[in-house]
Amino acid sequence: MAAEEGGPAMRRSTVVPPRRRPEGIRWLRSDGKPNFSDRIHRHEGEAKLLAKRPVYTTTRTSTILRLLEDMTRYNVRAMPVIVPNKETLEGMVTVMDAVSYLGGGELYDIVVKRHGRNIYAALLKEYVSSIMNPNPVYVTVDDKLTKILEVMVTRNVGVLPVLYHDGTIWGIITEHDIVGYLAEKTVGRRVSEVMTTNVITISVDATLKEAMETMIKYGVRRLPIVADNSVWGMITAKDIVRFFGSHEVFTFVETGNVEEALATPVKIVGVNDYVTISPDADVGEAAKLMIDKGVSSLLVVEEGKLTGIITERDILYALAIAPS
Repeated sequence: MAAEEGGPAMRRSTVVPPRRRPEGIRWLRSDGKPNFSDRIHRHEGEAKLLAKRPVYTTTRTSTILRLLEDMTRYNVRAMPVIVPNKETLEGMVTVMDAVSYLGGGELYDIVVKRHGRNIYAALLKEYVSSIMNPNPVYVTVDDKLTKILEVMVTRNVGVLPVLYHDGTIWGIITEHDIVGYLAEKTVGRRVSEVMTTNVITISVDATLKEAMETMIKYGVRRLPIVADNSVWGMITAKDIVRFFGSHEVFTFVETGNVEEALATPVKIVGVNDYVTISPDADVGEAAKLMIDKGVSSLLVVEEGKLTGIITERDILYALAIAPS
C-alpha cells in the first residue's frame, strides 16, 4: 500500500472545485428533496434490476498505471475500490481523481513532492489508495429509482455502486444507464431550457496540462477544443486516462519528467469529432442521440455558432422533473 511502500499517504484536501452547473439546486423542493415527475414513479424499479454487471473494480494496492490501464481497457470513468477476496466496497476512484493526480489538481503534489516529477515512479510506485475517495456514495440493491436519482442529484455523482447490505458489490448504475432507461421520444422540454450556456472551452494551441487544470478548476469532464472561434473537437477526462493507460504518453517522454508529457498539444489527446444538436430540439431527441452515438454530451449549435452544451446529467434532471 502507498502508506507502507511510498511513505505516508498524502491526505486529500477538503477544498471542492467549483461546480459546473449549480442550477440543479433549483429542482429541489424546500425540504431539499428532488421534485420528481410522474414519469419517474411510472418507471420505478429496484437498483438490483437497474444495475449493470459485471462491475470492473480495482484495489487500494493497485498501481496508478494498472488503474489507468484498466479504465482504458473497460472504457469506464469510475471504478469501485474493493477489498480483495471479499468484494466489499472500501472506496471509489474516478477519471477526475486521475486527472488531478496526473497534473490537473492538488493530487499532482504527490507526483511533485514524492516522485520528483518522474513519470515512471509516479505511475509504477504510487497506489490507488493515495487518490481514491475512501467514503464513496452508494445505494443498496433494494433502493428504488427515486432514491437513486435523489442520491445522484443531491450528492452530485453520476456513478453509483449497488451493494448488498453486507457491503459486497452487486452491480453499478450510471447516469447513462438511467438516461437510456427513461428516454422517451418527446419530453416536452427543449434543449435550450436545460443546457449550460457558459461553455468552458480550451484552445487548440493549449497543452494537455492546461486542459487538465481547466477541468479541475471548473469541475468539468469534457472541454470543446476551439480554433479560430469554431469548434475543432473535444477532449474528455477519459481521453486523458486513455492517453496514459494505453502507454501512448511514453512516446512524448525523453528524460522521464512528467512535464514533457503534460506539454503534449491538447489536440493530440483529444479527438477531432463531436456531436451537435439544435437548442430547439426536444430533450427526448437529445437523449436518443446520445444513446445512438454513444456519447455523454452534445454541443448545442445554432446557425453554426456554439451556444451551449448538454450532458447526460442535464438530460437526467430534465427527465426527472419534466411534466409527464
